[in-house]
Amino acid sequence: MLNLLRKDFIALKSSLWMIILYLAVFSVAFMKKDSSIHLVGMYTAFASLNLVTMIDIKKHHHNFLVTLPIRRKHIIQAKYITAIIYTLFGVLASYGIHSIVKLAVPQLNKPDYSAIDILVPVGIILVLTSIYMPLFYTLSKKGTGIINAIFFIILIALAQPTAIFMNMMNEQGFSSDQTLFLILIGILLLFIASYYLTVYLFSRKDL
Repeated sequence: MLNLLRKDFIALKSSLWMIILYLAVFSVAFMKKDSSIHLVGMYTAFASLNLVTMIDIKKHHHNFLVTLPIRRKHIIQAKYITAIIYTLFGVLASYGIHSIVKLAVPQLNKPDYSAIDILVPVGIILVLTSIYMPLFYTLSKKGTGIINAIFFIILIALAQPTAIFMNMMNEQGFSSDQTLFLILIGILLLFIASYYLTVYLFSRKDL
């Protein structure tokens, strides 16, 4: 498992500058928006995930890995763990940048950030990942480019609803901790179900 995780990060090492570029470009593009902390985190996280899946396709990693004494479910496990790591990196990096900007450029009138500003984009990315992964491992090389384009359109479309939702949250607060807990549990269950579905689909696929 650790070797599979190392494989993903080694494969991405030469493209690390692209993730930093994503973070910088998205930060500059959205910094003046009220919901910039969420958009920068979401876009950076999902762009990083797309990048590593495209590297897998381009370098035929799956075709090679299935010839090794590695169970296919471990390949999927590693990818889901990688997705979580990229999600946390994108969201926490966005939080760090916005915290610095809030102190350095008070003229932007950035709001005070809370845990919910981290949980919401993490939740959204995990939901999108839960949908993306089964599609990626089903269509693979044939449809990866199309899938990536569709999901980025979805992310763009989610920008305004996310901003409205976060403004409502900041003004009215969350209805109850129990509701938040149930939503988080629902996202976690969806993510787990997505993993088992992806394992099933990938196990039946001929490479």
